[in-house]
Amino acid sequence: MSIDIHSLISHYGYLALVIGCMAEGETFVLLGGIAAHEGLLHLYWVIAAAMLGGIIGDQILFFLGWRYGTKFLTRFEKQQSKIDKANTLIHRHPALFVIGARFMYGFRIIGPIIIGSSGLHPWLFVLLNIIGAAIWAGLFASLGFYAGKIITPWLNRIEDYLEPLFWVAVAALVIWGAWKLIQWLRTRNSAQ
Repeated sequence: MSIDIHSLISHYGYLALVIGCMAEGETFVLLGGIAAHEGLLHLYWVIAAAMLGGIIGDQILFFLGWRYGTKFLTRFEKQQSKIDKANTLIHRHPALFVIGARFMYGFRIIGPIIIGSSGLHPWLFVLLNIIGAAIWAGLFASLGFYAGKIITPWLNRIEDYLEPLFWVAVAALVIWGAWKLIQWLRTRNSAQ
């Protein structure tokens, strides 16, 4: 039984985007954009699915932070000064912080928890979360779509590249094996 990857992407691609974007999702959105370039998905639906996943994921984390954040964050004693700085920034520039947290590498999971624990009003977070998700999903899906112009011609010819690489690897393995055999024979003959 063979698996048709194109069919899987066409049928389950949007669901995979929603689920993948609930956490760190840039890779999923970029791949969704590439799939849209290939005609397997539609770019606007890729953006919508990525937005939905991003919004859901950040909302869950925000409300976890709202409810348990202070108790949870006190466990990070060494990071308290950074958490305090983040809280100050959240209160001074809530829009920039909430929207920007989505673009900060390594901050995507902990950011909404810190924001939730900061006491930022939930409705303000919902609004800013939607705006941030729209910008984020549109940007990364578009990057994937336009990168698809560069990547997909190479991916479509990957078999042309893999076969010679396979034979080079086989030849290298045979040469290495012959060299090891010769070494073993020399060691064995010198021991006798």
